[in-house]
Amino acid sequence: MNRQALDGAAQAQLFTDARTANQWQDRAIDEKTLHELYDLAKWAPTSMNTAPARLVFVVGAEAKARLRPALAGGNVEKMMNAPATIIVASDPRFYEHLPELFPAYPNAREMYADNPPWAAETAFRNSSMQGAYLILAARALGLDCGPMSGFDNAKVDAAFFSGESPESGYRSNFLLNIGYGVDGSVFPRGRRLSFEQAAVIV
Repeated sequence: MNRQALDGAAQAQLFTDARTANQWQDRAIDEKTLHELYDLAKWAPTSMNTAPARLVFVVGAEAKARLRPALAGGNVEKMMNAPATIIVASDPRFYEHLPELFPAYPNAREMYADNPPWAAETAFRNSSMQGAYLILAARALGLDCGPMSGFDNAKVDAAFFSGESPESGYRSNFLLNIGYGVDGSVFPRGRRLSFEQAAVIV
C-alpha cells in the first residue's frame, strides 16, 4: 500500500482547525448525507472486524424530546438546536454477525458468546474507536461535531434501547451532535500536552 500524506488543508479540516461546536446554524442535514456519513465511518478498524457500534440519528422533535431528560442541563440547548444528535451505542450481541463479518475464523462467534465480560469489553472499546472515526468522517464531509458525555446512560438506554425493538439491549457510549457550527461561537482553543509530556519512544 503506497499512501501519501494528506495536504495541509485536509489535515487542518480533520484535526488542527477542527473545533467542538456548541452552537448551530439553522440548517438541516439531509438524509443522503447521513447515509454518506455512515458509509465512510463503517470502514473504521475493529478487532476481528467485530464492528459493534450502533448509531441512532436523533433528528425529529419527538425523538429529541425523548433524549432531553437524560442530558445534563448544560447540554440541553446544544442538543435541541443541533440538526442531528447521534447516539453512539454498542450491541452487546455483536458476535451474532461474526459468521458474516469474520468468516476467516469459524469459531469467532463462540469466543465472545461464551465469555460475556470479554464481549462487553470488546463492544465498549471498539464502539469508542468507531465513534472517533465517525467524528473524522463527519469532518471530512464538511460537518461540525460536538461530542458529549454529560448524560445519563441508563436513561438513554431506557428511552431508546428497551422493549421489543431490534435495538433492545444496545448500550449507549457517547452522544455526538453534528451540523454546521456558528462561526465565533467556540471556546478559545485549549492547549494540548507536548510530545514529551504524553509520549515516549522505547
